[in-house]
Amino acid sequence: MNWHSAADFFAMGGYGLYVWGSFGVCVAALALEPFLLSRRHQAIVRSLRRHALAEQMDREA
Repeated sequence: MNWHSAADFFAMGGYGLYVWGSFGVCVAALALEPFLLSRRHQAIVRSLRRHALAEQMDREA
């Protein structure tokens, strides 16, 4: 496809909103994923520590 200007390129033959919107959603998902994984990992570690502490207290009692 030939584009004669930057505006033609960004318009993408009338499909620019769909194309650039799709890129935007993908970039947002890829940027958000490490943050969400880190929070989930921290929650799992906290839960495991609570369970280990509870078991230790049960054995001592």
